[in-house]
Amino acid sequence: MNNLKKWKTLNSKMVLNHRWCKVRQDEIELPNGEIIDDYFVSIKPDVALVLPITSSREIIFVRQYRHAVGEFFLELPAGSFDPTKESAEAAAVRELAEETGYVSQEMRKIATLYDKPSKDTNQIHLFLAENVRKAGEQQLDITEEIEVILIPVESVLDKIIQGEISVAGTVAALFLGLNFISY
Repeated sequence: MNNLKKWKTLNSKMVLNHRWCKVRQDEIELPNGEIIDDYFVSIKPDVALVLPITSSREIIFVRQYRHAVGEFFLELPAGSFDPTKESAEAAAVRELAEETGYVSQEMRKIATLYDKPSKDTNQIHLFLAENVRKAGEQQLDITEEIEVILIPVESVLDKIIQGEISVAGTVAALFLGLNFISY
């Protein structure tokens, strides 16, 4: 028997509405009657994340600088999209081509996850792309400088354990996606 109750939103206002960052401030009533007047929610776009694997069993990663942390990270190709203008799969195909120059005719969705549902609104749509092949050059946004790195499937777990691959969405996609690979 589930006795859990949802929180009640009493008031809500957008306190930051910028192209790069949107934040909503909610006044909420908890199930126990307590009122919290400053619960902040980050309004984020959905993300399409791709696990691309070549026919020679190499995973295509991107290495890029992440300013919030001030470090370089090894990640799977991914990017945000507006679901009212583009499907998650179309965004995955686009992001793979833009960030890496690789394409695949074998793209399939493996999961939809929430990254941080306590404070963020977005979903992460994970896709597996098999038999990817180089088809062009990168087409990067102004904020992107990306190095494309191919890593054999067999080496990925060690890189996660050693901390070389540490971005949560990438790790989740790897653990989920590797169960779907056609051998």
